[in-house]
Amino acid sequence: MGNNRSAGSPGKSPGQGISRRTLLIGGGVAAAGTAALSVDEVRRLWWRVPGVEKPRKEGELDYTPARWIAASEGNWRRADRPDDYGVDRVIIHVTQGSYASAVKVFQDPAHQAATHYIVGQNGRVTQMIRELDVAYHAGNRSFNERSVGIEHEGFVDRPQDFTAEMYESSARLTAAICERYGIPVDREHVIGHVEVPGTDHTDPGPHWDWTRYMKLVRAASTAGTQAS
Repeated sequence: MGNNRSAGSPGKSPGQGISRRTLLIGGGVAAAGTAALSVDEVRRLWWRVPGVEKPRKEGELDYTPARWIAASEGNWRRADRPDDYGVDRVIIHVTQGSYASAVKVFQDPAHQAATHYIVGQNGRVTQMIRELDVAYHAGNRSFNERSVGIEHEGFVDRPQDFTAEMYESSARLTAAICERYGIPVDREHVIGHVEVPGTDHTDPGPHWDWTRYMKLVRAASTAGTQAS
C-alpha cells in the first residue's frame, strides 16, 4: 500500500522467467536432437505440461510461523513459481492502516491488490497468498511476477509504528524467503515499494530504518544457515 506519488525509483530490467505456456513437452518429455532427460529432470519438468500444476493444499503455509487467512482470488493469480517465474525480490510495503483493515481489503475482490504476507506491530505474521502465486502488490506486472510482497502494519509518517517486534519478525521472514529462492540479502534485492519502476507509492517511507532492518535480515540469514 502506502501513499501515492508521481514517479518510482529506477530499477533493473526484470529477468525473463520460463512460462509454462511456452514449454511444450511431448513423447515422454523428450526433444529431437537432444540427449534424454534424467529421471530427476523429468520429475522437475512433468508439471509444466499445459494444464498440469504442482500439487497444493488449501491453507498450506510457505512460512511455518505464519497463520493463514486467504486473500480474495481477485487480488492474485495462480502460478507455479519459481519454475514459471523466477523469484529474485522481496518488496517491503506499509499498510497505511491497521492490520485488520489490511486483511479486510485483501479479502475484497474489488480491491485488486494484496501482498503475500502481513506483519503486525506485535510481530504476528499472516500469509494470505501462496508464494507459488503472483500477488498484485507492486503496481508493475513483471515485479509482481518476480517478487514476494510483505505488508507492515502502520503509517509511513509514524516512526513509532515500526516496532522492534515488527522489524525482528519481518527480518526473519525475509531471511527465510531469501534462503528459499537464493536471493542475495542486499538492497538491490530487498526493496521498498517506492523503488519499483513506475510505482506511484512512497512506502515504506522515510522512517523505515533500512540499516537496522538489513542488519536483522543478515543476522537471521546467518543464524538460519548455521542451524541447518
